[in-house]
Amino acid sequence: MSNATGGSTDGLRAKLSRLGPTWIAGAIAAGPASMAAVLGAGATFGYALLWVVVLSALLGATAQYLSMRLGLLTERGIVGAVEEHLGELWAWVLVIDTVLASGLAQIVIMKTVAEVSGTITGFDPRLWGVAWALALAVGLAGGGYRFLETGAKAIVSIVVLAFVATAFLVPIDPGAAAGGLVPTIPAGIDGALLAAGVLGGAVHITLITMQSYTMRARGWTRDDYDIGLFDVGTSMLVAFGVFSVATFLVAASVLAPELSPGGQLQASAAAASLGPLVGNFAETLFMLGLWAAAVSTLGANTVVPPYLLADKLGWETDVSDDRFRAAVVAVALLGGLGAFLGGNFFSLLTQMLTFGLIGTPFALAIVLYLLNDPEAVPETNPAIANVGGLIVFGIASVLAGSYVREQLRSGLGEPVPTFFVAFAIAIGAATVALVGKFVREARRSAAGVDAEADV
Repeated sequence: MSNATGGSTDGLRAKLSRLGPTWIAGAIAAGPASMAAVLGAGATFGYALLWVVVLSALLGATAQYLSMRLGLLTERGIVGAVEEHLGELWAWVLVIDTVLASGLAQIVIMKTVAEVSGTITGFDPRLWGVAWALALAVGLAGGGYRFLETGAKAIVSIVVLAFVATAFLVPIDPGAAAGGLVPTIPAGIDGALLAAGVLGGAVHITLITMQSYTMRARGWTRDDYDIGLFDVGTSMLVAFGVFSVATFLVAASVLAPELSPGGQLQASAAAASLGPLVGNFAETLFMLGLWAAAVSTLGANTVVPPYLLADKLGWETDVSDDRFRAAVVAVALLGGLGAFLGGNFFSLLTQMLTFGLIGTPFALAIVLYLLNDPEAVPETNPAIANVGGLIVFGIASVLAGSYVREQLRSGLGEPVPTFFVAFAIAIGAATVALVGKFVREARRSAAGVDAEADV
């Protein structure tokens, strides 16, 4: 019996040692943007949106499962697969969509890291921005994928532990929390927009597109399908799910509505509000968790634009290629400009999340298209995977459409929302065209099968 137990333990240890690709995606998901949305939902409406937080982990895991499946079955990067099976135009649309979303994220997340670092240490956040940009450039350009993966797993673990520990210190109402598992959207459009933000943090274009590249960097092939499933489950379903629920419970239990992102939330104010209620230790844990969430997202997000550009331009997608290394350094250093950006970073994070959500349905449509193309994959998607994918695609599309509708109602006087809406219309048209292309191809295929049957 002891031998069997030892073998089981060794097997689990071996599996855990091979985890990594989806943990990098999880490092982005368990970031300050998701944290801002979850804090806002809890502080504004109490426990009412707990069901959305739980659903976000399920939908996020579904999206990453589909991305994992596509990457392993094609054994290549997503941009290369798109170019081969759909054409160069569609590949460029995907690259532009993702690079814009991740580039904006890089700047805003760097502002977050710099300001939180400044709050903790008392030093000028602008100096922290420069220091973090240089450290990121040196670390990723020199250490490559292994540096990124090791950092992601370590820091995500810190984030999860910090917020779980904080949740144990706050006075949670179990009955009210259980009531929050019943689906309901409070306060009309305000509640719907907060729910959209929570879901948008888990289902995001950067997470979907980077999966194939991190798995290639790990050396995974079709034979690694089982470890891929385990990777998705432990990262998005467990680690990200626990982070989201713990953060939400803290906000719903002790944060006041005026401290929500919609009420000019400041990191120091939110942390300080915990002190009188549950002690300074909880305040410290909160700031540590926010800092770790921002750092983990910053490192993982840095490699997203270089991965897609390298694949499109025919470079190697690792630091052995000087062009790829230069692209990583450029993204890391350009992100440093975020430390000099004005405004409340929680508000900017919400805008960043919205922009990423706008581009996400197109990426999901690409993944589902290729997974159902017998020329692209050796085995097309099972029905249950298609159902899950269509649910995620539908929810993301409705949320993106809701943002555009509400923004048009409120007017487009400012340049940022005007750009967001223009981009949403353009990428929405591309998504509709892609869906139409798939429907036409499916009809032709069905007609061909019917003709052969008649013969």
